[in-house]
Amino acid sequence: MFDSRNSSMIDSPLFQPGADQIHTCAITRFREFCACTYKADLPDHDAFQQWSIDERGTFWSAVWDYCGVIGQPGPRDLINGDVMLDARFFPDASLNFAENLLIKHGPEDALIFRGEDKVSYRWSWDQLHSTVSKLQQAFRAMGLGRGDRISAMMPNIPETIACMLAAASIGTIWSSCSPDFGEQGVLDRFGQIEPKLFITCDAYWYNGKLQDVSDEVRNVAPKLGCAVMVVGYAGDAEALAASLADGRTMDAATIPFTARPVEYEQLPFGHPLYILFSSGTTGVPKCIVHSAGGTLLQHLKEHRFHSGVGDGDKLFYFTTAGWMMWNWLASGLASGATLCLFDGSPFAPTGNVLWDYAAEEKFAVFGTSAKYIDAIRKGGIEPLKTHDLSELHHITSTGSPLSQEGFSFVYEGIKPDVQFASISGGTDILSCFVLGNPVKPVWRGEIQGPGLGLAVDVWDDEGKPVRRERGELVCTRAFPSMPVGFWNDKEGAKYRAAYFERFDNVWWQGDFAEWTEHDGLIIHGRSDATLNPGGVRIGTAEIYNQVEQLDEVAEAICIGQDWEDDVRVILFVRLAPGLELDANLEKKIKTKIRTGASPRHVPAKIIEVADIPRTKSGKIVELAVREVVHGRPVKNKEALANPEALELFAIAKALLAQ
Repeated sequence: MFDSRNSSMIDSPLFQPGADQIHTCAITRFREFCACTYKADLPDHDAFQQWSIDERGTFWSAVWDYCGVIGQPGPRDLINGDVMLDARFFPDASLNFAENLLIKHGPEDALIFRGEDKVSYRWSWDQLHSTVSKLQQAFRAMGLGRGDRISAMMPNIPETIACMLAAASIGTIWSSCSPDFGEQGVLDRFGQIEPKLFITCDAYWYNGKLQDVSDEVRNVAPKLGCAVMVVGYAGDAEALAASLADGRTMDAATIPFTARPVEYEQLPFGHPLYILFSSGTTGVPKCIVHSAGGTLLQHLKEHRFHSGVGDGDKLFYFTTAGWMMWNWLASGLASGATLCLFDGSPFAPTGNVLWDYAAEEKFAVFGTSAKYIDAIRKGGIEPLKTHDLSELHHITSTGSPLSQEGFSFVYEGIKPDVQFASISGGTDILSCFVLGNPVKPVWRGEIQGPGLGLAVDVWDDEGKPVRRERGELVCTRAFPSMPVGFWNDKEGAKYRAAYFERFDNVWWQGDFAEWTEHDGLIIHGRSDATLNPGGVRIGTAEIYNQVEQLDEVAEAICIGQDWEDDVRVILFVRLAPGLELDANLEKKIKTKIRTGASPRHVPAKIIEVADIPRTKSGKIVELAVREVVHGRPVKNKEALANPEALELFAIAKALLAQ
């Protein structure tokens, strides 16, 4: 098992790219291209970063040209650039998102899929083209076209990618969730956008068990009031389709059509491509509309330059179709990558299932969540000792801040010469504000830096930049992947309230962050979950970073409880199997927090719980727990993967009345 006592010292980097690696990597070649093409003085990455902000229009034009975007950029690259809500990138451009992803033909793999140990298959580029062509024709035959919505409740399988590409090819707006969403959760999302077509699977596998969704689909479909297409995966698609008023299987919908070259509708840069949803744990989810052009440029930049994704690379992200990382993964096709898809539990049939997949298919990039890295560390899984990961050059982690212990484990338990990148952004921008940088060292507990073209900073409550102090993560200049807006928000009031009311003409992300001495960043958690004991702001991630180093603690969640005209810190812990919270363990936890963080971080109470509520994408929901503890209703339990866990905190509320 990984031993934290052997962790690298915090005063030296965990990984330092070599001179040859820095010289030959894509982000360096792109910097040299920009310096030559635009006669800019760009001697190093820091100069390049600043230039990409100061000359944003030129920079994003360079991304377009260097990455070979298919389309017409038009004469203008940016208008109204100084006013974030009015800024428009490439206002005269025309392109098609799907055309820029379906860039290859031939027998080589485009998509590789595994559904736990139950299902596996692969599609060539030719097969992907063929399937998209037939789906495109089927969608048009159903009367779908520009601006219509297609909603999908689908697993992360090749058919889901193909349906999305067919939708994008004709200008239809795509929105998806995973099949583990409950009936109300599906309706809360898709009911707002009034789809013309609902795509669903018949069943899916999770943790070795068949999960039939037929009853749920039969309840949801009439309320959406649209046509339904059932994709056969793990159940009886024909029977489910036959039971619906306007249902058909994907096979039945596409069989009348013969594959031909895919046709691509040329659309404006800002044409809506996706509708994604906020987590919805404090109310009905916000419907966030993202553009085709902004999504494409941001993902090309992040894949090629920040993640080193190249032609033919095997790109993997552990995600569902309900998390923004699925959309991010799909865009990897635009870099010529082979997408490695996985659906199901990452611990079925064993905790090595993803590493078996990585070794056998020779992944180049492995993406996952911080919770997964922590889980395998505590579970004694060390791929370094058991798997050949020689082709793996990049590991990314997101979803929540990764502890310093997790950073060390990547290098001591997975691969010592990998570029590890903790990344952070969100559904709000369908990309990252801060992420990896192949020319910079990796420091324990730190995100390497901002994305190119993004004017990221940390501000205090008065709107002043701060260094080496905690504050609000902001972006002070417009960028292409800002949302088009929110659905059904014609005047933009909800959009402005979400991101621009805190600071004038500045994007407020809602993350509590800090610059480091290495010009990296640390995300300390969500601002709305920040604790304020004695008026001092504390990020919950700072507490998790300490607690999760203890083998006795499997998982934790921390909130602030209103108490005697102040706030006190309450820590809930889910312990390792067979353990109970006694006085000795409680003392050990408090000592670890006191010595590793500060006395202010030490919780007033520690309470053991059997489970911790989380969203469908695996994020713990501090706000929902806080509402329960204070006796307030949780507005949208359907957004949770395990809403029953909230009952444990309702019971614990009695212990917190003392």
